[in-house]
Amino acid sequence: QVQLVESGGGSVPAGGSLSLSCAASGYLVTVSSYCMGWFRQAPGKEREGVAAISRAGTTYYADSVKGRFTISRDITKNIMYVQMDTLKPEDTALYYCAAGSRPFGGRCTLQRSDFGAWGQGTQVTVSS
Repeated sequence: QVQLVESGGGSVPAGGSLSLSCAASGYLVTVSSYCMGWFRQAPGKEREGVAAISRAGTTYYADSVKGRFTISRDITKNIMYVQMDTLKPEDTALYYCAAGSRPFGGRCTLQRSDFGAWGQGTQVTVSS
């Protein structure tokens, strides 16, 4: 079973930066054995994929964050990160860490259906 715990959310003015972390745990659970991703959900909107990193290290980004967000992972610490720069008010949302539907396999895209485990979420608020 995969356990995911996010941290690092907060409030920043537009143009600012934040870094989110996702600590993964569980039997044989590592950030390199699963596709890992970040999703976000703003009030009244659907949860959307923001960034993902495959087991091989290939990264994927939503067009809305490309060039501003960077996803990475530290295999030794079993933590995934997303560095968010040049934040905009429209980036305000509850951000979720997610792990793929199964280890050592499965698709890795920004589709919600590719992920089977979720963290509790961390709030990011960007003021104009």
